[in-house]
Amino acid sequence: MEKEISQAVIRRMPRYYRYLGDLLDDGVERISSNELSTRMKVTASQIRQDLNNFGGFGQQGYGYNVKYLYDEIGKIMGMDQKHNIIVIGAGNLGQALANYVKFEKRGFAIIGLFDVNPALKGVSVRGINIRMMDELEDFLKNNRVDIAALTMPKTKASEVANMLVSYGINAIWNFAHLDLELPEHVVVENVHLTDSLMQLSYNIAKQGKVKDKR
Repeated sequence: MEKEISQAVIRRMPRYYRYLGDLLDDGVERISSNELSTRMKVTASQIRQDLNNFGGFGQQGYGYNVKYLYDEIGKIMGMDQKHNIIVIGAGNLGQALANYVKFEKRGFAIIGLFDVNPALKGVSVRGINIRMMDELEDFLKNNRVDIAALTMPKTKASEVANMLVSYGINAIWNFAHLDLELPEHVVVENVHLTDSLMQLSYNIAKQGKVKDKR
């Protein structure tokens, strides 16, 4: 039986991947957990515990081979595979996602943009023509799509998500301000931008209270 990895560990893995990528760019070949700890502001024991969930990867007295660890974490997170994405909702946020070139460097290719606004039909965003929603079913039949990103108003998000699932989409990247109720086999990653801003606002207020007490 495969070991169940906690979501807290999974959430930290992309950060390790990002820092290791920076180390590679800087020409660093190996690093200890203590050195990585200093850079990432995570305890060395936490790093070792996290990586031990997947086999460890380190060597006593040597530390971690940066390239090897980077590649292994990439495999764990599925970065060695290509993921085709469509974006439903080609407004400002949808177009911003399509314009973000770093997705492709990580193996995520946006291959389709869809909207209901006739004024957007045929508009090209980084070489991708915006299609209308009535073209979606045929597009899905003729293209492999792994992930659908919802960047649309919440009023239609649930209906569209269920339609996508009926067409065989099993992974939803949800930017709509709504918690989707979908079958258990569908993987949903919610990105609630206002929630993140509220957390930032709380921490600003908290920091202000600390300063006031000084």
